[in-house]
Amino acid sequence: MDERHVKLPPGMPTLRVTPMPADANFHGDIFGGWIMSQADLAGSIPASRRARGRVATVAVNSFLFKQPVLIGDVVSFFASIEKTGRTSITVSVEVYAQRNPDEEITVKVTEASLTYVAVGPDRRPRELPSLDA
Repeated sequence: MDERHVKLPPGMPTLRVTPMPADANFHGDIFGGWIMSQADLAGSIPASRRARGRVATVAVNSFLFKQPVLIGDVVSFFASIEKTGRTSITVSVEVYAQRNPDEEITVKVTEASLTYVAVGPDRRPRELPSLDA
């Protein structure tokens, strides 16, 4: 299958949003920083669930832009936990754009890996709760 025409992964996306003209440059391409911000939000959702509380982004391990995102695309962010440490959670985020409503095209636009750390009320790292708790 053509890399530019794919299917969405199974399941519901963690986040779905449509970028607007204010999120784009004068060519109509969405700013990479906007995509990074949304990917950080999407990644924080499974991380905060696993941490059962507040998390802070501590690293962007990788971020690969594969295709442009355009004004009006429906952008879906699929986030999943890749690994956990004592206080940290590494999340993989895959981003897809659906465009051309008449004859819908789905393209994978971004892949990212982000690391979050669980933090307490004092904003200092705290251990992750056990999965049994």
